Amino acid sequence: MNTANKSLIIHINVGNQKRTEFFDEDRIRFGTEPDYELQVRTSRVKKLGFWFEIKREDGGYHITRFDESLDLLLNGKSLKSLITANNSDRISIKDGDRLSIDGTGVNFSFFVVEPDSALVRANRFSHIAPFIDEAALDAASSSKREDAKIFLREFTKELFRETSLTTKLIILFSFLFVVFSLLYFGFSFVSEIRKTREQVARQEEVIQRLEKQIQETNEQLSNLDKTSQQIIKTVSLAPNLRVQYGDGVCLIVGTYDLVSKENGKVLRYPDPSIYQPDPFEPLEGESTPTKQSPFQITLTTEGNGAPVEYDFIGTGFHVGGGYIVTNRHVVQPWEEDELVIQMMKQANARPHVKRLVVYFPKLPNPIPLKVVSIGRREDVAIGTIDLPLTTSDIPALPMDTSSDAVTIGKTVVSIGYPNGPDRLLAMLDDEEARSISARFGSSRQALLNYLAQAGKIQPLTTPGAITDLDSKRIVHDAKTAEGGSGAPLFGQSGKVIGVNFGVFTENTASNMAIPIKFAIELLKDAGWKPPEEMQDEQEKQIRATQTSPK
Repeated sequence: MNTANKSLIIHINVGNQKRTEFFDEDRIRFGTEPDYELQVRTSRVKKLGFWFEIKREDGGYHITRFDESLDLLLNGKSLKSLITANNSDRISIKDGDRLSIDGTGVNFSFFVVEPDSALVRANRFSHIAPFIDEAALDAASSSKREDAKIFLREFTKELFRETSLTTKLIILFSFLFVVFSLLYFGFSFVSEIRKTREQVARQEEVIQRLEKQIQETNEQLSNLDKTSQQIIKTVSLAPNLRVQYGDGVCLIVGTYDLVSKENGKVLRYPDPSIYQPDPFEPLEGESTPTKQSPFQITLTTEGNGAPVEYDFIGTGFHVGGGYIVTNRHVVQPWEEDELVIQMMKQANARPHVKRLVVYFPKLPNPIPLKVVSIGRREDVAIGTIDLPLTTSDIPALPMDTSSDAVTIGKTVVSIGYPNGPDRLLAMLDDEEARSISARFGSSRQALLNYLAQAGKIQPLTTPGAITDLDSKRIVHDAKTAEGGSGAPLFGQSGKVIGVNFGVFTENTASNMAIPIKFAIELLKDAGWKPPEEMQDEQEKQIRATQTSPK
């Protein structure tokens, strides 16, 4: 200890607990940190970390730093007020000062120890036997003066001579009793330790067996829980997907006619009224090679006959940014109709789309659809809609190309509009369906507009499983029908893994979908960006706007 400076004794009271510590350091930090010179662990003070600091300066101890959020009282007065009143950055610690944290029961009493403190000596008197005194005198007068050895030897001899036989026997028996007691208790202690160790070893074996059984049971419960979770997830997959993404699946409706490549006029059927019955036309059952029925006459661009016009329907789904994914044959249906192909060849005509719109479940009005990209090999097409025309947010369906959801036997869910308006009417009450059909049955456009206004356009959700697949086809048994082409096929991951394009009415286990990777390639070529990439760009724009000089 450095005797040139004062030291400090601190008496700590924390509630009913008391403790005294001695310090000779130049700096003493108080608080809850383990590296502080005085660490106080109590729940009475909510403040963690630093409380206050005492330094030895100018030959004394001073409070130089403290946490002003603590209500510290020095001898009952506010420490903060004393600092202010003294107009100083420190307060001296005097012998007997008491520092407390108000309202917590935690206080510190300080006692300063001066370096030149007087030592207190006590005069102790003891009665020394005469023989000890004599042994000491003999040792002092001895010429050999072997220091303490002579005194100790003489003292021992004299003590043995002066001790009575009874005392010697008592001492002997006491010694023997102590030795035998120590031996007995030592043997008992060792025997008890051995038994305890054996019992502990047996208990450890039992515990190990129990732990092994518990581990096996936990593994079984974990496997059961996984199985249950998979079953629950599979059962709830379809309704959950319908709630999350059903509003992002749209009904595609269009109309096209045929126009002449030569003059651009609409092709029409021949007007039956300009043809008169031929009296020389053979009766039914007869035939004349040179005659031709009037309804087999080539289409024309003249007259008042009905124009050659076709309606078509399908399904599509929104993937973000106003981009719609569907099938090529949905937006170009004439490529799949052999009769139309033959008519275009005979009349040297081409198709012309008159109307192409989409209906979303929560939107009362149709939105025009613009076709921006057509797959050359795969039956995929990309269209766009003007998002500002919508009155509510349309969910973007997530797409999955990396998971193991595309595996034979895995659950799939299809969400689409099979059978178009016919299924929508079938979902209504019979009386309401008949009333709507009577009012709008002759106009599909008027019928769909009414159903959209009434909120009756809702997709059909059908679960199934993957029955076969290859690199370009996903075969599944989720029920669908005509009009379901272009519908999203969800996997167990809850993301779209394919686009429905083929329906087999005779074998429901052979419906086919195109893997979604082909649609993603076409989307990127059309300018689509994944949602996470768009979000990163938006964040960069926001940061650039915030950091740009005004």
